[in-house]
Amino acid sequence: MLELISHLAESSGPVIHIAPGEVLKSGNLVITNSMLYGWACAFVICVTLLVVRFMVRIKPRRGIIQFIEAGTEMIMGVINNALGSREKAVKYTPYFVTIFFFVLLNNWFGLLPGVGGAVTRGETPLFRPFTADLNGTLAMAVVTMVLVQTFAIKESGILKHIRHYFNGSLKNPTTYLFGGLEVFTEFTRVISLALRLFLNVVIGEVIISVFGFLGKAAAPVTALPFVMLEMFVGLLQAYIFVMLSVTYLAVAIHHDDEHDAETEAPETVPEAPKRKRVLKQKVGTA
Repeated sequence: MLELISHLAESSGPVIHIAPGEVLKSGNLVITNSMLYGWACAFVICVTLLVVRFMVRIKPRRGIIQFIEAGTEMIMGVINNALGSREKAVKYTPYFVTIFFFVLLNNWFGLLPGVGGAVTRGETPLFRPFTADLNGTLAMAVVTMVLVQTFAIKESGILKHIRHYFNGSLKNPTTYLFGGLEVFTEFTRVISLALRLFLNVVIGEVIISVFGFLGKAAAPVTALPFVMLEMFVGLLQAYIFVMLSVTYLAVAIHHDDEHDAETEAPETVPEAPKRKRVLKQKVGTA
């Protein structure tokens, strides 16, 4: 063990790139390796899903279509359980399924040979996983939360949606204090989604690089178990990303429904005495 520690201390160690590298530059526009690989992955994903779309049949078929259908059914089940409506689940499934497969396949494409330090342009890797770039995960989180807010506004209207953040008497100053905290929470959710995905992908990339370096010539053997583990982690993180997004949508919609129920409840209370008077009059006439 001491010899291994001393060997690692003397060696330079594996080269790990955390920040994206500049590949092309045109004026103020900088194209990084993560952006380049993200565009390539997006093109492959779009073509694959369009091809699968024309392969859909009533009778089940084998191949990649089974993988797409299984993922679609899983995400539809998540939305159905969160929103409690099959109709809404069918309505929002295309959006969240697209997010799910985009995150999942970007995670898996980052494990392909040639991605990372294998192919370089100078000292900069030519391809870098899009989800291993904080800019990429932050962009996905922003787009996802914009979709969530848009869907919530469509479900309840913009005034009711804003009102659910300030749930209470508008004459009470604490209503605005807690409402401001609720609005701030929406921004923290963006950061939470971005950091969770970014850190899990980067940590996996670091582990694979370290064990590949330790294996030297046997790097494919020493790193293979961790590559398999990262495939599972990539699937899990894509599922968590979508599940949390759907949960945020469900919370916003259910808050609006509860607020509507509270505002409508007082109007139904005076009906009880009227019914009692009518019953007394009927009894008296009888």
